[in-house]
Amino acid sequence: MLNSKLLLIASMAVLLVSVLLFVGFPSNNRSSDDLYVEVIPIGGGAIGPESFDFNPVDGTGPYTGVSDGRIIKLEATEERRWTDFAVTSPERKSCGGPEMEHICGRPLGLKFDERTGHLYIADAYFGLLVVGSNGGLATSMVSKAQGLPLLFTNSLDLDPINRLIYFTDSSQRYTRRDHMLVVLTNDKTGSLIKYDLDSKEVVILLHNLTFPNGVALSQDGNFLLVAETTNCRILRYWLKTTKVGTLEVFADLPGFPDNIKRNQNGEFWVAMYSRRLKILRWIHLNRWIVNALMKLPIDLVKWSSYIAKVGGEGLAAKLGVDGEILEILEDANGKIWKYASEVMERDESLWIGSVENPFVVKLNIEDQ
Repeated sequence: MLNSKLLLIASMAVLLVSVLLFVGFPSNNRSSDDLYVEVIPIGGGAIGPESFDFNPVDGTGPYTGVSDGRIIKLEATEERRWTDFAVTSPERKSCGGPEMEHICGRPLGLKFDERTGHLYIADAYFGLLVVGSNGGLATSMVSKAQGLPLLFTNSLDLDPINRLIYFTDSSQRYTRRDHMLVVLTNDKTGSLIKYDLDSKEVVILLHNLTFPNGVALSQDGNFLLVAETTNCRILRYWLKTTKVGTLEVFADLPGFPDNIKRNQNGEFWVAMYSRRLKILRWIHLNRWIVNALMKLPIDLVKWSSYIAKVGGEGLAAKLGVDGEILEILEDANGKIWKYASEVMERDESLWIGSVENPFVVKLNIEDQ
């Protein structure tokens, strides 16, 4: 019996690596090799600067959440020093590794309120939180939606005019530590949720999403974009116009999307962890493969994470307001940045985060 298990493991590993096929790019590529690059280490033993925002009140930042549960701020000094700003859990002992995330917190999506200076936080384990302009320990706002606990709170965006927060819960089955199982099992228990800051009402707008991840409001407030990571696509949910309440595919992408950030022109930057794997569709069509692997004495999360990192590179796309791919930004060999979680455009620069890397990358795109 053991030999047959080992044979299955070996066969699957060889199969996955040997038939690993990537989807091609459109022609409008730009390499980060052509841009001025600054790499800013996080330090302190933490990794994974997932998402960014700048304080609109005083212009400080960027702020980002890292693996040990802290939210840190980049000081405006020559030495590029990060300082602690906030935490999502009072428990700080032994924080740092994924085995402590459920205790120490894992802040993912971030968004400042330009009127109050408050920072709203999507923490993978603690739900939707808020912290004041002076930082410190964040306060819980939403930990359940329609009676169900939030298991994998991921990304958010703010409608400051109507005082609404839109955020995603990526799965009702798996937590962030097991995010690769969300992809492998083609889990469809994710949700898009709305929170009203005035009435405190929580409403699930969309059910049965396949790994909903990044979320971004359009500049005119007419629609909301949601990244479906497993399906390598962006969905558009209409909030206004005659299409209100309808859902449609906004863009198909060459990779697995994470966060979405709108720029000052109303366009959208989408960060991608890695290129699309054609074999994933084959696995989803043959459910017995995952079922068999989950019964074997292996760490399926680590194993699948390794497969996803094969040929790792930096990859992001800029989308127009109608979903057209305006540009593909890449670091084809992953020499500087890869496993991108977010690309934020600000003041002729792109700030690039990653859940895997211990640094932030800043690309200067002025006059490009």
